[in-house]
Amino acid sequence: MKVCLIRRIAHPGRIRFEAGNRRIEGQWESFRVRGARGGYLGSNFAETGERSARRVSFDNIGAFQALVGELSKNIKYIEKNLGVNISVKGNTVSIFGNSPSDDIAERLLKQLYPLARDGYPILPVDIDQGLRILSKDPAAKLKDLLRDTIFISVGKRPVTPKTPLQKEYIHAIRSHDIVFGIGPAGTGKTYLAMAMAMASFSKKQVRRIILARPAVEAGEKLGFLPGDLYEKVNPYLRPLYDALHDMIDFEKASRMIQRGDIEVAPLAFMRGRTLNDSFVILDEAQNTTSEQMKMFLTRLGYSSKAVITGDITQIDLPDGTGSGLVETTELLSEIEGIAFVWFTDLDVVRHPLVQEIIRAYESKPPRPDGGTRK
Repeated sequence: MKVCLIRRIAHPGRIRFEAGNRRIEGQWESFRVRGARGGYLGSNFAETGERSARRVSFDNIGAFQALVGELSKNIKYIEKNLGVNISVKGNTVSIFGNSPSDDIAERLLKQLYPLARDGYPILPVDIDQGLRILSKDPAAKLKDLLRDTIFISVGKRPVTPKTPLQKEYIHAIRSHDIVFGIGPAGTGKTYLAMAMAMASFSKKQVRRIILARPAVEAGEKLGFLPGDLYEKVNPYLRPLYDALHDMIDFEKASRMIQRGDIEVAPLAFMRGRTLNDSFVILDEAQNTTSEQMKMFLTRLGYSSKAVITGDITQIDLPDGTGSGLVETTELLSEIEGIAFVWFTDLDVVRHPLVQEIIRAYESKPPRPDGGTRK
């Protein structure tokens, strides 16, 4: 008669069932004893053969604690997203799971640890992006992304790219005078452009930052809003202010706006101007007409950069009006000095559900009347 050994293992609440060469692991709650001859294994047990837990030790306990997170929140986030179990003891983690999930968890922890050791704060967004990148490319190097610091402000978290395409976007802005960032919401198009603008200003590469946006209604009419023209269009410029205040404190931003170092204005106010020594950002460019886009692009003067961002699946122009952003992809894509970067749902750095929402809308069939999907 074979002897079956049931034992608790390192992870709290888990046990290991061993019979000869077979080894099965699972939660203690899923095991019910059936007399002295054996037991019942629930559905969350995984037969592992001779596989044992992956154990990884880290030499700096302070960095390790930063990696694990307060109340092990980072470890719990990894467990939830990969479906593995991770036990933490001292400066060692034991990973229980099925390959390739346990392999991804091990790679992620090993790659994030040097960043924690260097003082980089590890947040859920870093873990989420790391899991996404390593699941797609196990050989990817997260430090090449997260150590590419774009802008640092006192009291604020450093701004870094979170995906390979975001890194490509940053490189394009550094090496080109006009860059188009096109893709869904939440991919960091405007935010990273703002960070690059602040970095250029702090290095005295430009004398001012200009943030522009078309004041196009999305289901509401400007005429019904209270106040003068500035008060009517100000709600449309709020996302630009939000990004700005996320990088520098409110008082500093206010001083820079008062001095004219930063100008936030509707696109219509760009007409007739020549923008020298400036970093210019045009946001929501999918809502520009062909004439408006031409007007904006021809404002660029000497020693200036322009970044144009938009989502061509979210056009709010009246039916029958062509988007200036869509037109540029056909007219300007072959011009040297102009770069186009196309983001996808894989580059979304908002709540993980945003990715699923974008995929759902992208799979929506076209309207029967052939109209533009909004």
